[in-house]
Amino acid sequence: IGALRWHFLLQSLEDLQKNLSQLGSCLLVIQGEYEALLRDHIQKWNITQVTLDAEMEPFYKEMEANIRRLGEELGFEVLSLVGHSLYDTKRILELNSGTPPLTYKRFLHILSLLGDPEVPVRNLTAEDFQRCRPPDPGLAECYRVPLPVDLKIPLESISPWRGGETEGLQRLEQHLTDQGWVASFTKPRTIPNSLLPSTTGLSPYFSMGCLSVRTFFYRLSNIYAQAKHHSLPPVSLQGQLLWREFFYTVASATPNFTKMAGNPICLQISWYEDAERLHKWKTAQTGFPWIDAIMTQLRQEGWIHHLARHAVACFLTRGDLWISWEEGMKVFEELLLDADYSINAGNWMWLSASAFFHQYTRIFCPVRFGKRTDPEGQYIRKYLPILKNFSSKYIYEPWTASEEEQKQAGCIIGQDYPFPMVNHKEASDHNLQLMKQVREEQHR
Repeated sequence: IGALRWHFLLQSLEDLQKNLSQLGSCLLVIQGEYEALLRDHIQKWNITQVTLDAEMEPFYKEMEANIRRLGEELGFEVLSLVGHSLYDTKRILELNSGTPPLTYKRFLHILSLLGDPEVPVRNLTAEDFQRCRPPDPGLAECYRVPLPVDLKIPLESISPWRGGETEGLQRLEQHLTDQGWVASFTKPRTIPNSLLPSTTGLSPYFSMGCLSVRTFFYRLSNIYAQAKHHSLPPVSLQGQLLWREFFYTVASATPNFTKMAGNPICLQISWYEDAERLHKWKTAQTGFPWIDAIMTQLRQEGWIHHLARHAVACFLTRGDLWISWEEGMKVFEELLLDADYSINAGNWMWLSASAFFHQYTRIFCPVRFGKRTDPEGQYIRKYLPILKNFSSKYIYEPWTASEEEQKQAGCIIGQDYPFPMVNHKEASDHNLQLMKQVREEQHR
């Protein structure tokens, strides 16, 4: 993971330590290989129970299995609870067994049979910690939350988004105060290039475990119950939580979910391998200001709007460059604060039309898409200041400005900012034919 997410994680742990200390407890952070550490500390500290989230990703499923084996060997209990998702994905898959692959419609039907998710566990209070023996102060210092400098993380790479439960709860309360906005929220109508997030911006806090997704679900339910009318899944705020759940469920049952090869739900496509083009996309040098502004915001802040993610993902894959979604997924995994195994891979398969999404003729234009919601180009001016002096007429296509107008703007295209790396019309038409061909062959 990249530096921004490391900072967010360490801030989250610092916040957790602070909140626990106010309850008379503390957080001990032990670094190293988990099996060796458990063997050492189980005996050293006389530990009788190890708890963890019920895991869905392959790496953590294997870790949980190893910890259970260790528990049998060393005599400690392992308590695994569903905490990161709304439902137990295993239960959903059991109800879907014997049917074709899980579709979103079928998924919603199964959830209707299960009813609402479990109510979130109450918050801990000081009374819960009264029976705990206060730790040796020296122990707390020995196992403190590491500082960025301890992990050699560059200090200049700090996102404006701050990690931790305290910040996450403030954001949650701030959004829930506007009950009209909550009730009428529809995902497609939010603005990808607003200078402040037009969605809740809570995803990094759910991803890192700072906020309970069930708390959010039930707070929304209470607001919906008081509203005369409210939006519904899949476009409502609760609908966004259900999409998250859908990807978790499918990922937990799909081998090689983060790869194309050996992935039974993914189209097998001969993508181009082009390191130079991939690098230009990753470093905001495509020559399309809307795409480059998004990739700049991603690198600087670690967050971009979901429609902005759609734009850059389509551009990299089936829209313009015909480069594998796996490459884009790796870049997002490094740079996003809310990077998530299941959701990241699921969305990249979706946006490259490799799985889930089949209306592959819909291609996002790297000029018109952004211009529709931000005709003045304020978003581009913020994240690509080299272009800030271009008029609104040219801000999305500065290469169309005359040489004199480029000089007046203080930016010569091809010198201060690159020409477009592809002709969008030609590239997208060509890629559309490739995609048709791939799908017809694999359908046969």
